[in-house]
Amino acid sequence: MFNKVLVANRGEIALRIIRACRELGVPSVAVYSEADVDSMHVQLADESVCIGGGPSKESYLKPDRIIAAAEVTGADAIHPGYGFLSENARFAEICGSCDIKFIGPSADVIRRMGDKNTARATALENGVPVTPGSDGILRDVAHGLEVAAQVGYPVMIKATAGGGGRGMRPAMHEGEFEEMFLAASREAEACFNNGECYIEKLVLNPHHVEFQVFGDTHGNYIHLGERDCSMQRRNQKIIEECPSPLLTPELRERMGVASQKLVESIGYENAGTIEYLVDEAAENFYFMEMNTRIQVEHPITEEVMGCELIKEQIRVAAGLPLSHHVLETQPRGHSIECRINAEDPYNNFAPSPGEIKLWYTPGGKGVRVDTHVYSGYTVPPYYDSMIAKLIVTAATREICIARMKRALSEFKVEGIKTTIPFQEEIIDHPDFKNGDYDIAWVAKYLEEREG
Repeated sequence: MFNKVLVANRGEIALRIIRACRELGVPSVAVYSEADVDSMHVQLADESVCIGGGPSKESYLKPDRIIAAAEVTGADAIHPGYGFLSENARFAEICGSCDIKFIGPSADVIRRMGDKNTARATALENGVPVTPGSDGILRDVAHGLEVAAQVGYPVMIKATAGGGGRGMRPAMHEGEFEEMFLAASREAEACFNNGECYIEKLVLNPHHVEFQVFGDTHGNYIHLGERDCSMQRRNQKIIEECPSPLLTPELRERMGVASQKLVESIGYENAGTIEYLVDEAAENFYFMEMNTRIQVEHPITEEVMGCELIKEQIRVAAGLPLSHHVLETQPRGHSIECRINAEDPYNNFAPSPGEIKLWYTPGGKGVRVDTHVYSGYTVPPYYDSMIAKLIVTAATREICIARMKRALSEFKVEGIKTTIPFQEEIIDHPDFKNGDYDIAWVAKYLEEREG
């Protein structure tokens, strides 16, 4: 096991990693920006090091400062969490060159599967269905128009280095293709320093279903079931559930086998997620991308599968095999997660940073809250707006929905706006209760509500 783990992240995921380290008996080091000096992860880590100013480009996106903090504190491993440098192959390489273990897959695998175009090709090589699209990167607008005409509209233009909903634009017809292509490319260039794009056929009214996968260095490759992430706004997930209410046992089996085969074929190490689009009839699935890191929504898999994925990440990175109880686990019950964001859902989801005057979280059987905030905490304006994850688990989906409704009603936040009222609307809607929703549901609901 490692002597000390540095957590190269912030917020609830940093706190989650620190707690896992403590239970494993491993000292932890928190790095933080000047804006995060009062964050809970800084207070609970065994050591902490300030690495720069509030904006992430001055702190959490500075590999040299993170490596320096690891060397000064004697950390021999770095856990990147999600976001920031978690899927940065160069950062993984730098860690290795400094004899520091990057807790995640190898740099080569990150590069191979993090590049969406290469990942599509890898999926195809292994018999995993992909949506029709361009054979490689688009050279320019003219090339894109030519491919789009062959594939057929509507199409989705996607940045090969994109993520988090950035660098994606739909083109419903030829007349708007150039505008959407340039917008996707510009956004990707600004966010990821790579404006290259490719095209996929746009599957109308699909569900977004992802499979949690894991591999170790002892020849164990598994999947731990699926999560339905279709309830999203502008490609940002709002509510996730496990298992998916859409999948039949036969389709679940096909997707699980395909996912496990894919990670085995690339010798994948550590936690990852394979994302798919499932068509409206729930008959066909298409590989979308692979995230070579832990996901925000991993807790619902933990609750249903009875395992702790962050601990397994650390153990596997240290060279240990996946725990027996993880290899032998079977799903039980149902779990739902609401991402609580500091946003005003009745003002076009505008960010709502500021001081939290009152913070009261729900409790009771089957209720879990992952968060780093507290009464008196000031939400900084520099980062993602998520401030908590509310996870509820129950024996059945029906009980789980009722429990989430109750938990949301108990959640009290004063001083800032949050998405809780909007999530209460969704949870209580007949479509959600019936599992009758897809990735376009939120947009349609908002249009109807505001119209």
